Amino acid sequence: MTPTVAVIGAGPAGLATCKALADQRIPTVCFEATDTIGGLWAYGSPGSAAYRTLHLNTSRRRTEFADHPMPAHWPDYPDHTRVAAYLRDYADRFALTGMIRTGHTVTSVTAAGDGTWTVRAETADGPTEVVVAAVVVANGHNRVPHLPDPPPGEATFRQIHSHAYRDPEQLRDARVLVVGGGNSAMDIAVDASHVARATLLSLRRGVWVVPKYLLGRPSDTLNGALARRLPWRLRQRISQTMLTATVGAPTRYGLPAPTHGLLQDHPTLSDALLSRLTHGEVTVRPGIAGFDGDRVTFTDGRSDPVDLLVWCTGYRVDLPFLDPALLGGGAHRLPLYRHVFHLDAPGLTFVGLMQSTGAALPVVEAQARLVAAHLAGRYALPDPQRQRADCAAELRAATARWGQRRPAMRIDFDVYLAQLARELTAGARRAARAGTASSSRTAASVAR
Repeated sequence: MTPTVAVIGAGPAGLATCKALADQRIPTVCFEATDTIGGLWAYGSPGSAAYRTLHLNTSRRRTEFADHPMPAHWPDYPDHTRVAAYLRDYADRFALTGMIRTGHTVTSVTAAGDGTWTVRAETADGPTEVVVAAVVVANGHNRVPHLPDPPPGEATFRQIHSHAYRDPEQLRDARVLVVGGGNSAMDIAVDASHVARATLLSLRRGVWVVPKYLLGRPSDTLNGALARRLPWRLRQRISQTMLTATVGAPTRYGLPAPTHGLLQDHPTLSDALLSRLTHGEVTVRPGIAGFDGDRVTFTDGRSDPVDLLVWCTGYRVDLPFLDPALLGGGAHRLPLYRHVFHLDAPGLTFVGLMQSTGAALPVVEAQARLVAAHLAGRYALPDPQRQRADCAAELRAATARWGQRRPAMRIDFDVYLAQLARELTAGARRAARAGTASSSRTAASVAR
């Protein structure tokens, strides 16, 4: 069967999209650059950032796909091997593997005047291409490491990005400096504290470190219950009060005081870091001022010898196969209606181009269902003026909450899922009022 939709990526977002399109009986081809599915969870696969000690940072019940629950006997926070197996099982259960072409690296996606899209890919056997009515970009944004401008001075110690970290053995007997305040930084600092000669953690700004359990429950379930009833500012006060009452202020552990409130950045979750800090196995340092041979000088004037520096400084959002004209000021600033639909390119949609306060899998599942309903003619978009107005309003609200830390990509997990459910219903009503299967310009060619 000739595919009418191309999906880029066979990680969680791509798999969820393939499943949603299959549910609507829309012929689909999925291009995956590596030789396996699972994306970042495929430990050892090229491009994967998984490391041996990696576990979910969101709880099992808050992470699973709605139509494919994780096994009830699993722990609340499964490790990467279980998650990768879960994604393979998802693909097998819903017969998705037949539509996935592994070893296909997409090199360009171009629009034609007739409303179709040409997707070109490189393979071991040479280039290939397919012409489709719609494209879903679902290849994730944690693949291209971001490295800050190098500090002044020359360094003689080794430096790696967290993307290259695989096993605590890489840290054994070294004087390790971990730079960053995200989940990977905390995990790697904890790993280092068990095998390294010394472990330093450099933070330019304060972070809220949330234990994976609060009041005997997975911590993300507590905020989830509040999100369905309260605005985020009130949730912030309640959650921050609860955290400081049960754990204490970050400064209690030698961490810098956060300049932003809880729920105003991606949550940093760790059960082990605070314990390692209080036992003196991890030492906190401020930002880096410069290098001098095997020593690092920090902004407070202190200097420490280092054998290995691990940059846990995140990733660049990189979509090199798309025309820069489609990305405007950059992929991380791209205004998308409901974080899914391109405002100026009908037939071009995105699943997973977001940063969530919670788990990713339920989000990409909901986005995929919205895309599939649209391409099947069961969901109609509002008029372009309304889409632009909504995007502008969301960006203003996100900037007020998250500042300049990628506000166009930020979503509040529970609030966003509820919004997409309402959007799906509203779009179905718009389609019914229009008296047509869909107002999409691509629906006619996508319909089965």
